[in-house]
Order: sequence, then structure tokens, then C-alpha cells
Amino acid sequence: MNDLAWVPQSCTLPTENQPLRVAEWDALLSERLTSRSRPHPLHLRLDLTGGQGVEEQVRDLMERESGCCSFFTFTLTAGGDQLHLDISVDQAHETVLDALAARAGADGG
Repeated sequence: MNDLAWVPQSCTLPTENQPLRVAEWDALLSERLTSRSRPHPLHLRLDLTGGQGVEEQVRDLMERESGCCSFFTFTLTAGGDQLHLDISVDQAHETVLDALAARAGADGG
């Protein structure tokens, strides 16, 4: 999914920086994702392997993402060497969560 057409108009991240942010998400998901689920259409859960500096990296990404896309709600829970990242959106931004879920390989079920 290289097309950034799913990025909502409400996103304040400059257009030229959007591919870089998507690449950050892709790197995190390809390196750390162990499982994912979609318990609700407006909620995505990503389970990530931890490690030195990973929690800080995820928190930094969450903070920057919230700064440009305020419709996201992120909750990060650390347990052992596992991180649980819960991502929620409002109804108006379900398609954005769908796109992120697709990048993570979650099929919505």
C-alpha cells in the first residue's frame, strides 16, 4: 500500500513528511510485530516485542502521531519483553485505522 490517499485531510503532518512517517510505522511493524487483532472496528491491538529502547521509540512515535492526527487514541502497556499497543479512532476515521490495520496485516476480524 504505497498510496497515501487514505491519509485524512485533518492530518497536519506536512505532505512531504507523510511517506517518512509511514516508513516509520512499516519498520516498527516489520521488526517488532508479533500479533495483531481487531477487537472492534474502531480498535486495533498490536503486540510488539520489546527490547532496549523499543518502548521509548514507540512512545515517541505515538506522541508525534497524536500531534498531527489528534483523532488517534494510543495506549501502550509494557509487560515483560512484550508491548501491547492499542489504537482507537472515532467513527469518522475508521478508514484510517483500516489502512493501518492493512499495513500490519490485520484483516479486521
